[in-house]
Amino acid sequence: MSLLSRLVGKSSDPRAEVRPLWHRVVEIAREKPWYAQFGVADTVAGRFDAVTLVLALVMLRMERDKLLIEPSVRLTELFVEDMDGQLRQSGVGDLVVGKRMGKLMSVLGGRIGALREALPQGDAALAEVLGRNMTLTEGADRVALAGQVQALARQLDAVTDHDLMNASITR
Repeated sequence: MSLLSRLVGKSSDPRAEVRPLWHRVVEIAREKPWYAQFGVADTVAGRFDAVTLVLALVMLRMERDKLLIEPSVRLTELFVEDMDGQLRQSGVGDLVVGKRMGKLMSVLGGRIGALREALPQGDAALAEVLGRNMTLTEGADRVALAGQVQALARQLDAVTDHDLMNASITR
């Protein structure tokens, strides 16, 4: 970023606009009820699943508005950047990071597709999808989890584009 840009407050980071939304996605995914009440496993895999679940719901909301397509690409880039950093911090070497990132992107894409199909079909269909796509604790109530996911999807649908981009998603 040039000195002039910094002085006038302009950012050259094209992802700056969606960074608050990315942080809000992660905050929502870290909320205790996902783990304590709805049976998402409080493990690395379970937390990743919670992040991709919330991100997928946000991405589905964004894909309905042409003006949010470009910001959704930037949001995906932040996901990639964050996951890449997490992998490297956990000791995954440079030679393997690319393969793992490809797999993680595939998981996100699969989750978006599965949710796109299951959400309109109701809690039973969604519970099946969540059972296949989430790391859950033994005895987790998938129907209760589906209800929570439906509630979040409805909440995201009710948020204006402006509020979504400002990460004004109250819970």
